[in-house]
Amino acid sequence: MSSVDGPAVPPQPPTGAVPPPGTAAAHGAVAAPEVIPPAGWPTEAGAGAYPIPPYPVPEPDRFTRFVVRLYDRSPRWAVPLAALGCVALGIGYTLITDPTRSDPTAAPSCVLKLTTGLDCPGCGGTRALWYVLHGDVPAAARHHFLLVFALPFLAYLFVAWAGRQAFGWRLPELRVSNKLIGGFLAAWLAFSVLRNLPLAPFTSLYV
Repeated sequence: MSSVDGPAVPPQPPTGAVPPPGTAAAHGAVAAPEVIPPAGWPTEAGAGAYPIPPYPVPEPDRFTRFVVRLYDRSPRWAVPLAALGCVALGIGYTLITDPTRSDPTAAPSCVLKLTTGLDCPGCGGTRALWYVLHGDVPAAARHHFLLVFALPFLAYLFVAWAGRQAFGWRLPELRVSNKLIGGFLAAWLAFSVLRNLPLAPFTSLYV
């Protein structure tokens, strides 16, 4: 509506007044929804719409800052190369030590087997890896079936991750759900129990 004196002008707040938070006047020409802080959270004086956490944000320590700075400055292929080096060290250790030729009367290196005589969930894994590296899959499965089963999936996940990080490859994603992980862990637990039963045919799984 307009009058003879000109268009109607909406009432203006008094000079020096602070527009209420969440209004168009407080945010320029665009109105923003008001942010309501959770109950019990203090708010900054005069800012009402921006809650302050009730605890201070911890500052990263010197070592964390060093690692983050080193990661930011390193080339994109450095992390996959370091991971590949760790894998190569593990494979090299397995090939050099040859765990399949240890003395039968030697004390086991596994603490659980040394103290209880039971196979731990990882017992036989090094020997299984040695047999896989030499192409003897049946012997590897005899020493640790679940490791042999998981190796192709672990290798693909590593190649897909390293290729994406270093070269930008986009290999088909292998989706591993929480249910699948839970099922694998349950199977690993069952395998760890069955291999220690003094009954046939489970005695063939004892290493």
